[in-house]
Amino acid sequence: MNARLFSHSPLSRALAAALLTFGACGAHAQSQALPEVTVNDGAAAPQADISGFGDVPLRELPLSATVIDSQQLRTSGARRLADLTQFDASVTDAYNSAGYWDYLTVRGFVLDNRFNYRREGLPISAETAIPLDNKERIEILRGTSGIQAGTSAPGGLVNYVVKRPTEQDLRTIRLETTSRGSVLSALDLGGRFGENRQFGYRLNVAGEKLNPLTHNLDGSRRIFSLAADWRITRDSVLEFEVEQSQKQQPSQNGFSLLGNTLPAPVDPRINLNNQPWSQPSVFKALTGTVRFSQALNADWRWSAQIGQQRLKTDDRLAYAFGCGAEGNYDRYCSDGTFDVYDFRSENERRTQTAGSLNLRGNVMTGSVRHELGFGLLQSRVRNRFQDQAYNYVGTGNIWATAMTPADPRLTDANTNRNERSTELSVQDAIRWNDRFTTWIGARHTRLSRDSIRTDGSRPTGYSDSITTPWIAASYTIQPGLLAYASWGKGVESQVVPNKSSQYANAGEALPALQSRQWELGLKGGDTAFNWQVAWFDISRPMTNLDLCGEFCTVRNDGRAVHRGLEAGAQWSGGPWRLGGSLALIDAKRRGSTTAPELNGQAPTNVPKQVLRAQAAYRFASVPGLELAGQLSYEGRRNVLPDSSIRLPSWTRLDAVLRYDTKLGGMNTSWTLAVDNLFDRRYWKESPYQFSHVYLFPGAPRTLRLGVSIAM
Repeated sequence: MNARLFSHSPLSRALAAALLTFGACGAHAQSQALPEVTVNDGAAAPQADISGFGDVPLRELPLSATVIDSQQLRTSGARRLADLTQFDASVTDAYNSAGYWDYLTVRGFVLDNRFNYRREGLPISAETAIPLDNKERIEILRGTSGIQAGTSAPGGLVNYVVKRPTEQDLRTIRLETTSRGSVLSALDLGGRFGENRQFGYRLNVAGEKLNPLTHNLDGSRRIFSLAADWRITRDSVLEFEVEQSQKQQPSQNGFSLLGNTLPAPVDPRINLNNQPWSQPSVFKALTGTVRFSQALNADWRWSAQIGQQRLKTDDRLAYAFGCGAEGNYDRYCSDGTFDVYDFRSENERRTQTAGSLNLRGNVMTGSVRHELGFGLLQSRVRNRFQDQAYNYVGTGNIWATAMTPADPRLTDANTNRNERSTELSVQDAIRWNDRFTTWIGARHTRLSRDSIRTDGSRPTGYSDSITTPWIAASYTIQPGLLAYASWGKGVESQVVPNKSSQYANAGEALPALQSRQWELGLKGGDTAFNWQVAWFDISRPMTNLDLCGEFCTVRNDGRAVHRGLEAGAQWSGGPWRLGGSLALIDAKRRGSTTAPELNGQAPTNVPKQVLRAQAAYRFASVPGLELAGQLSYEGRRNVLPDSSIRLPSWTRLDAVLRYDTKLGGMNTSWTLAVDNLFDRRYWKESPYQFSHVYLFPGAPRTLRLGVSIAM
């Protein structure tokens, strides 16, 4: 980690002092308290750290979240963020191109890859390929995140939690192959050692040769990660983890409209990024955290944490974009041809360093219990780029038969960015009695951002201070049945692109966009059956930036209003396991004066209905044999903002046959999976991004065979 980034920060000095003096603190701490840091592989997570309310179980919190554990990740064959959409109906794709980094849409809003992602609770950039092999669970918070993050898009947050040392020795080998010969090998080792077993470790190593069915997408990836802890005393724990990963793979170009026509779903094996000079994109990452936790007494504990993420990216693509022949730059030509650009942005370097101090504890005021939390978070972002190539090289076609020459000249300047933020947060869960609790929280953020082009032109800079409150109330109607209501704010900040030829106020910081959310919900159930229903209403201010086709002044322009109903349930009994979730979203643009014809229209690429359903059956006649199915349905969605073209609904079925047995005295699990069982062809999503319509086909039927051996 680069200590210079924190060398003049008060928070860094406090963190350094905390980590240097943990021994003395531990000697004077009272007994009790720290929750064990070990995690049993595959065990369900009892809480979501991303909530900001410490160890409170998710079933007691007045908010909506999904926790996807390591067993679900392993069984489903999930490799990337985009694979997580199958677990939650409120989560859908948003420009998820194979070989590129992923985007998610939650409650109809695209999450910002710069601000809506966390790792071990600290902010990271998701502008990279993030491996899942060493993740214990993925937490997805749905809704505004004003008390969890300083600035973020209102859809929610994603938090990656890494695998930690196991209490019992763990020795697992996993091998997997797919239809066309992709091969994965992974090793997972964990355990404890020392005279009092005070030291713990967790090692994950994985490598994969990528040979997907889509043409011209072969690549490879690898990851090495190590997590360790030291139980210094009963009340003092020092934790460390580091992860190094690399992925190289060409990316998949999206298809598009052909003039004013929505084409029939194409062969998903076709890749338009197939020029002789096409190169793979390369994503390298080195990420790590250090955390010290100290119990002060039976009621109070504090923690200090530092983390850093270093990314290096070579982004390359034979970029299919628009149709100059017909003057349409947001779609392809009517005859199936399109313009091709040689795009290369190499040696992109992104560094994010963050540190936090947290204090949590309980206070009684008469008969009322306060569960308090105080936090200080400081973050630094430094992004450095080189000039990039973005050069027109000729005409391609949707049959991938036209070849063009390369033009790698670095003709286009890029933009370097610096960001600094300091966030102070406070939460209080006020438990008036065994049934009624009120929840209050607020986060105050001071941020400073500046940018400059790589040629020294177009400098911008601004600072701002924002406060985001959140309040809620929950009532336990009866054991296992909770009702709640919440209200909160979220904030986004935006700077007009510094392009004076298009924007009259180029480089100007716009007023902070403050979204707000109401949510009402019910949660219920027990160990065998649990369920949740939530209604939400989110209002987010919008600007006319995406509507500035010609010279204009960028300003706030109406709002996006998303209302919806979410429901989810899981049940297990006898040989059966059933589960599923449903999302109904009514999303509309309102109050626009720049484009009043869009008022009342739904945003692009947001389906009105989404259903995810799972069923599994264990055969009593063959102990250890289980058959499972996954159904995904997404309703119609707008392809164009004016709804003149819409994408049809689609349904897909996946199946998994799993057999747990013993082989040579070792626990062995075999998995045979078929994704897209009936090999349906469909348009999976239609993102309107980079001022262009894209169409991504669903993946073809893919077989996957895997074996996991615990020694």
